[in-house]
Amino acid sequence: MDVFQHPDYYLLDELLSDEHKMVRDATRDWVKRSVSPIIEDYAQRAAFPEHLVKEMGEVGLFGPYIPEEYGGPGLDHISYGLMMQEVERGDSGIRSTCSVQSSLVMFPIYAYGSEEQKQRFLPKLATGEYLGSFGLTEPNFGSNPGGMTTSFKDAGDHVILNGAKMWISNAPFCHVAVVWAKNEEGRIKGLIVERGMEGFTTPETHNKWSLRASATGELVFDNVKVPKANILPGRDGLGAPLSCLDSARFGIAWGAIGAAMDCYDTALRYSKERIQFGKPIAGFQLQQKKLAEMITEITKAQLLTFRLGQLKNERRASSAQISMAKRNNVDMAIHIAREARQMLGGMGITGDFSIMRHMMNLESVITYEGTHDIHLLITGLDITGENAFV
Repeated sequence: MDVFQHPDYYLLDELLSDEHKMVRDATRDWVKRSVSPIIEDYAQRAAFPEHLVKEMGEVGLFGPYIPEEYGGPGLDHISYGLMMQEVERGDSGIRSTCSVQSSLVMFPIYAYGSEEQKQRFLPKLATGEYLGSFGLTEPNFGSNPGGMTTSFKDAGDHVILNGAKMWISNAPFCHVAVVWAKNEEGRIKGLIVERGMEGFTTPETHNKWSLRASATGELVFDNVKVPKANILPGRDGLGAPLSCLDSARFGIAWGAIGAAMDCYDTALRYSKERIQFGKPIAGFQLQQKKLAEMITEITKAQLLTFRLGQLKNERRASSAQISMAKRNNVDMAIHIAREARQMLGGMGITGDFSIMRHMMNLESVITYEGTHDIHLLITGLDITGENAFV
């Protein structure tokens, strides 16, 4: 039974609007109803709960900030963040499905797509009728996406796409993929590749210790004919996919707090019930130290993301500010997961509790959408003006 109660040590709820709290609570109810009862089983079996995709569409988790005219609910970015926080409280892999759909597929189509592309794809992505994926990372190009070798050549009314992308969430089940590739002049452009196009395959990645309830795979293009009508016309260059990553990183910064909250709530509850040496372990100094540090770091992260959400709503949030929040909050969450696991002792490694699953998932979250170290260098570049990447 999911008995989670969210920590709010600084009474942050008082800063949220009624709409924010309604959206947050509705998402939490859905997680408790549809995710928590099944997620341990799916994670143990390394299976993706595909049936949840339609449900996620029904409760508005796909493209929350997309306007209603294109099928989205038209919410603000704080609402989006709160939704991702609640979903990742359930599982990072399920939140990854939402993040990819919203920030990496729907966002670029909305921001850079033609009107025809928006009308054709966004409503179906919003409802979950279509599941999308995002192709940027390649076997030899991760932190350096500008070095990509996936490319396409002009062939009249279509282009011929060749190459491969890897570590792609949703790939095995996706109906469409927003793929970034170089044209013959070496300029990066976005293309909407659709399931069923000849030469387009999505082999699944197996043997993962992390994000086991998330579907991960490759996007392989072998002379795929892509209509020119599927090329995103609004923006090109490396800045286009990086702007999508900004949106995803924003959601991750909120989502990681959810994982941390769940680990803290589990450890706090367990510490009050577990008796050793004649009293609950919550009464011992070292356990109180762990819990006090957890709630302090969660509270700091909550305040960081709330202010970032305000800036995002005002279109003033910089890439570097988003990068800082992603790096800080995921690092915070993974440390809390490890401390919480210790507090539960041997029980902490079992599927009877969520902590070990969160810990393993966060090992991926700390790497994807920009690694922990890369985000450190982004902040370093922003404050010094000196580029340490090259």
